[in-house]
Amino acid sequence: MQIAQQILFVLLSAVSVWLFSKKVKEISRNIRLGRDEDLSDNKPQRWKNLLLLAFGQQKMFRNPLVALLHFVVYAGFIIINIEVLEIVLDGITGKHRLFAAPLGGFYTFLINAFEVLALLVLLACVIFLIRRNVIKLKRFISKDLDGWPRSDANYILVTEIVLMSLFLLLNASDTLLQTRGVEHYAAHPTGNFVISQYLQPVLSGISNNGLEIMERTAWWLHIAGIFAFLNYLPYSKHLHIILAFPNAYFARLQPMGKMENMESIQKEVLYAMQPELAPTAESATVQKFGAKDIMDLSWKNLMDAYSCTECGRCSAACPANITGKLLSPRKIMMDTRDRMEEVGKNINTNGEFKDDGKSLLHNYITVEELRACTTCNACVQECPVSISPLDIIIQLRRHLVMEESNSPQEWTTMFSNVENNFAPWKFSPNERDKWVEDVNL
Repeated sequence: MQIAQQILFVLLSAVSVWLFSKKVKEISRNIRLGRDEDLSDNKPQRWKNLLLLAFGQQKMFRNPLVALLHFVVYAGFIIINIEVLEIVLDGITGKHRLFAAPLGGFYTFLINAFEVLALLVLLACVIFLIRRNVIKLKRFISKDLDGWPRSDANYILVTEIVLMSLFLLLNASDTLLQTRGVEHYAAHPTGNFVISQYLQPVLSGISNNGLEIMERTAWWLHIAGIFAFLNYLPYSKHLHIILAFPNAYFARLQPMGKMENMESIQKEVLYAMQPELAPTAESATVQKFGAKDIMDLSWKNLMDAYSCTECGRCSAACPANITGKLLSPRKIMMDTRDRMEEVGKNINTNGEFKDDGKSLLHNYITVEELRACTTCNACVQECPVSISPLDIIIQLRRHLVMEESNSPQEWTTMFSNVENNFAPWKFSPNERDKWVEDVNL
């Protein structure tokens, strides 16, 4: 019976890791569909961003209470799952609490710490569920979360509550069996633990056989739940648990509000002023201005999309969104991710990307959304994991204007004046000073 459990556990572990690795490779490939961008400068500052923004969650602490709850869930879930190492080794070797004897009293200290964290995670998740579904904070009931995105957040919170409850139930039934001197459990004594001991009175009426079944069931459900969570992660917004770290490291370091000039545009202006420098027809290459689809964005833009937590802080701070405009920076990131997934499925089916007649611009993100942006950088400032919806918006708008000549009449008039008169106004350069003639100096 024990051998059968070990074989089943090894198979479950292998299938889970294989499926997770397969999806991770797809996500990595999708990110690499973007164009190259060098973000390797100033490594000390990048490591500082990694420590403060990803590990320390610096931006979250603008709202200390919510930040503390989030930190508990984040740190608790990661730290508690250190115990997964023991569970995995127990499952493979058929042992029970493999680390208990070698670590002695330190083992008890660790499990006590894990239990306290488990209780805090459980309580924090309950509070987050209430905020989303009872209090219904505005940024959590926005229409851009309708359907799967809203359910996704609830599924994760409920899963974490179940996993923490199973962890405590597992320990409570295990330690109760120890006190009853049941073979296999009494052979690995740990003593009671700080939180699970209070569940023992509830379980005291259950027979030894019933307790063993409960302990084994909780053990299997706990590890199977962790493996299921592992494979759910790449399909969920909670992928940011992993990608927040590289995303913070590779964040752009220039001051917010500084836009990158396109070298190709600068050359076009230069060639207009000095035609003799323009390349010949034979050597000229077709330039693409801005971005129409994900392949025109950089790999960092695409990593941003996968790193999005869908927390809505960007949209809550966006003046266009606040005043009822169609723009939602959160939706920009979600749409980019959805388009990436669609392109990825296309590649999986065809071996390479086959034109599907769709693009990020128009099919996912509309002209109205893009024109509503004021480029104020509020979304960039608020994002806790250093995402820039604005960079994607700017690149899509560049394509609209420079490739499709799609701009409001007011913009078109200004562009024409700048091109012909070298100024936004409809005055000949030779007549710019004529207004002084009417002024009594």
